[in-house]
Amino acid sequence: MEYVVLLDDAGRSIGIELKSTVHTTATPLHLAFSAYVFDRKGNLLITRRALEKATWPGVWTNSCCGHPAPNESLEDAVRRRLNQELGIDVDDVSLALPFFRYRAVMATGVVENEICPVFRVIYDGPQSLPDPEEVESAEWVDWREFSDSVLSGDREVSPWCREQVQQLRQLGLDPRQWPTADAAALPPAAREGMGRRLPR
Repeated sequence: MEYVVLLDDAGRSIGIELKSTVHTTATPLHLAFSAYVFDRKGNLLITRRALEKATWPGVWTNSCCGHPAPNESLEDAVRRRLNQELGIDVDDVSLALPFFRYRAVMATGVVENEICPVFRVIYDGPQSLPDPEEVESAEWVDWREFSDSVLSGDREVSPWCREQVQQLRQLGLDPRQWPTADAAALPPAAREGMGRRLPR
């Protein structure tokens, strides 16, 4: 069973809930992450969410999103989910946006409600086929062209990706040169043990 870390408005852990039950029309605020994987040339790996996903199925978005388990560091969660979803093992992981927060509502009424720090990943190694339960398809795109098209509204992406791209562009046009954010700005739950331990 997978659990997510529930948060108060200040980003402090207030408990855990099963991932399978947390996303409803009244989704509580919880901890997540987004990862943007770039190659050495600055191209971005984007993914189309699997058609069976509970939230935003079939929508194009950033490389990977996920939820850290209780007591799991965000960087470890980024590495774990990139391996599970895209079959890649990464080392170069850096914090880009430490306290990104958003809330979005699907047409069905299901809500995403997350504090979702954003990470930049540099990767040039081999890639296996994505997990079809998570990713419908994936492709490498030029970052500047992608971000321009997102900001202009010409490219439809997930609501969190659209808001993140707006903030990431403020870090500079070349993602390889983005400064690493201060980890002290992460939500407290991400700095202090990642919530309660799993029940036995």
